Amino acid sequence: MSSQMILNGGIAGRFWRGVGLVVLLLAAVVALGPLLWTFTTSLRTPAEAFTNPPKWLPTNPDFGNYSAVFQQVPIGTFLINSTIVTVLIVIGQTITCTLSGYAFAMIRFPGRNAIFGVFLATMMVPLQTIIIPVFVIVKSLGLTDSLGALVIPALGSAFGTFLMRQYFMQMPLELGEAARIDGASQFQIFAMVYARMAAPAVATLAILNFSAFWAEFYRPLIFLQSQDTFTLPLGLVGLQGNLGTGSISVVLAGVVLAMVPSVLLFVFAQRYFIEGVTAGSFR
Repeated sequence: MSSQMILNGGIAGRFWRGVGLVVLLLAAVVALGPLLWTFTTSLRTPAEAFTNPPKWLPTNPDFGNYSAVFQQVPIGTFLINSTIVTVLIVIGQTITCTLSGYAFAMIRFPGRNAIFGVFLATMMVPLQTIIIPVFVIVKSLGLTDSLGALVIPALGSAFGTFLMRQYFMQMPLELGEAARIDGASQFQIFAMVYARMAAPAVATLAILNFSAFWAEFYRPLIFLQSQDTFTLPLGLVGLQGNLGTGSISVVLAGVVLAMVPSVLLFVFAQRYFIEGVTAGSFR
């Protein structure tokens, strides 16, 4: 009887694992389908782009659409600008959010919870509602139409502070107390003990920030005016003239080029991202 129950349990377990695998495969198709469609369409000729019924694979792949992107817009300049802005913001937020998250988690000071509540409240304020005051500040600093207009206002993040605080709160206080007994200062405790242990959360924050600011369109549209300062998402708007001629493949070729850095980053850093997300549970 017991062996029969074990056998039935094993069969049921394999069945539900199979169901779970099918569900995951369907989810992967739903998630990757648009990316695959974008890439294949970027290789189509204008005549093939709107064939009905649509085909997943182009009959005659045309890689000339990618060279057309470089001919029509200075994509190299856009790429450099996006890289500068994104890297500086990622570095800045990594530093500020790690420090503030550590302070809110490990240092006791008057009004700590109230101040942190105010930090969290700012996450509910849409960017569109504060863009005018931010623009006025940026203009008063003389940063209009410069990359600094995108970098400086984004050096802090309430979400990043929240993420790092929750990660630090899981760490044992005894480690810091032992270091303090050995004569370490508060900053030494942070830098030599806790910051090293928070590497997965830092990697998660960096990946999320890179993906968000690499693809950012709204703030560059507001703050940037000259083509020399355009970032990649804003600069690719210059390809919209192709839509009038039916060459949507050229536009999507530009989109694919813009997606490549984010995809590569996630592929090579997904282990740290998953580790940071799964370890960031509440205490």
